[in-house]
Amino acid sequence: MILLDRHDAVFVLTMDNGENRMNRPWLEAVTAALDKVDAAEEPKALVTTGSGRFYSNGLDLEPLMAAGPESMAGFIADLEGLFARFIATPYITVAACNGHTFAAGAMLALCHDFRVMRTDRGFFCLPEVDLGIPFTPGMDGLIKRRLPPVVAHEVMVTGTRYGGEVAAAKGIVHHAVAHAAVLPQAIEIAAGLAAKAGPTMRAIKVRMYADLIELLERSTGTAPAAGE
Repeated sequence: MILLDRHDAVFVLTMDNGENRMNRPWLEAVTAALDKVDAAEEPKALVTTGSGRFYSNGLDLEPLMAAGPESMAGFIADLEGLFARFIATPYITVAACNGHTFAAGAMLALCHDFRVMRTDRGFFCLPEVDLGIPFTPGMDGLIKRRLPPVVAHEVMVTGTRYGGEVAAAKGIVHHAVAHAAVLPQAIEIAAGLAAKAGPTMRAIKVRMYADLIELLERSTGTAPAAGE
């Protein structure tokens, strides 16, 4: 379930479905929510968050894999298109990482302009090396553009789980705060920058990340590695 609320100039998109795994209904619901935010008048900004112990635990792998490599690759391509859309929004986006932020869920958080993570529980992790799912060129570009080079290498080749304080120290997230403060701080950051929304914001982002956006929008997807 995807919920969309508004707090003055800030929209809050809440993923509220257990582990908040990504599948076709999730993708369609998030896309519909973004359509509403895009259509709203300025000033505006967007915060995304999860519920319970999870921001997002990534792909809904079992049904995606059961549908076959071609179907999974198609879903990944569409998901990367959504990532490109987040990167190019004409308004500020903030990920309020309330809990575990794994795999494609971690990539979604990296698509945001800012990230706030809780300090007491929950991990940020890119476990693709352990899952046998290679990063697409777009995913590779996203991680390397959003994280310091040494950190990007570490998270990609080791699959390490990072708690909030370590994630903040390494530059993975911008702020690590107590659980109760995650969403309020994310909203505060978004509200403070909502007046900057508009065509200039989009132009800056599109030009800054033109190569990455092109990679994501032209993705052909990926599937579990087979001897790679």
